[in-house]
Amino acid sequence: MTSNPERQTIISLIQQANRDGARLAKACAEAGICLRTYRRWYRDGAVQADKRPTAVRTAPANKLSAAEQEQIIELCNSPAYSQLPPSQIVPDLLDKGVYVASESTFYRVLKEAGQLHHRGRSLAPKRSPAPTTHKASGPCEVWCWDITYCPSIVRGQFYYLYMFEDLYSRKIVGYEVHEAESGEYAAQLLQRSQLREQCLHKPLVLHSDNGAPMKAQTMKAKLEELGVLPSYSRPRVSNDNAFAESLFRVLKYRPHWPSHGFKSLDEARLWVDRFVRWYNTEHRHSKLRFVTPEQRHNGEDAVLLEQRKRVLEMAKQSAPSRWGKRPVRNCEPVGPTTLNPEKEPTMQQAA
Repeated sequence: MTSNPERQTIISLIQQANRDGARLAKACAEAGICLRTYRRWYRDGAVQADKRPTAVRTAPANKLSAAEQEQIIELCNSPAYSQLPPSQIVPDLLDKGVYVASESTFYRVLKEAGQLHHRGRSLAPKRSPAPTTHKASGPCEVWCWDITYCPSIVRGQFYYLYMFEDLYSRKIVGYEVHEAESGEYAAQLLQRSQLREQCLHKPLVLHSDNGAPMKAQTMKAKLEELGVLPSYSRPRVSNDNAFAESLFRVLKYRPHWPSHGFKSLDEARLWVDRFVRWYNTEHRHSKLRFVTPEQRHNGEDAVLLEQRKRVLEMAKQSAPSRWGKRPVRNCEPVGPTTLNPEKEPTMQQAA
């Protein structure tokens, strides 16, 4: 938007050039405007002010009413949804057969109310050579695992959480908390997890970083005994085990995470038990079309997503002006999941 003093300066320069013999269209082009703009700015012998800021515009036909906006704010501030973003709230309402508004509308209303706050302190990943790639087309084909620290109330003392995650469904298939890092603990947990998931002696890829327990002789012997193919990240590249690292971030950013430490090993184990039960059966994963890992693992996601699509189609038919030509949100089940997918080569690389 050009201010009125700037318009007057531009118009005076164009008129001076025109009086000096330049064609009006050429002078306008040199000033960076077209002839039509010049004629809109200069009419009736005077420079016209920009009338857009004072223009009276009619409200859109699909604009939310004040009551609907208040309903969205009340929903987001209710005890059930006060700790969830709109990307989690909308799918939960759809599962209950309720449609209030789209995710973008939720975000817009919260922003207007001053309640939209960005969370996250993650750093941008660094560029590195291509890692090893594995693809999971179903559960119990590729697992990721890692160990993380759980602080205690004693400074310098930690408990160690061992956790196995299924790449396809993001389900936590095995977990334990111990007082030390050990390849023997990991080997025993792996075997128990396979027994629980009924995939013992079946083809399985187990991905991890290069920590000491991951490459311990006890662990390697157990992998060979169970017929599990080991896969390791590149040295000092945590992004190669991104699924496990992301899971630990979700764990440690939970509202009830004891930042001052656990009082005992039993307390740490009890807290992790509750987290795993919540994560597997209640948490709607953003990369799984907001279904839970348990539903994805058991193959229930397709039916649930189809139900959501029907609710959305009914909502669109009841208020077509609000949707316009936009299709309903994507409710197709997620396909195979790839660990460290390869990037498609550019035209120069292909040549």
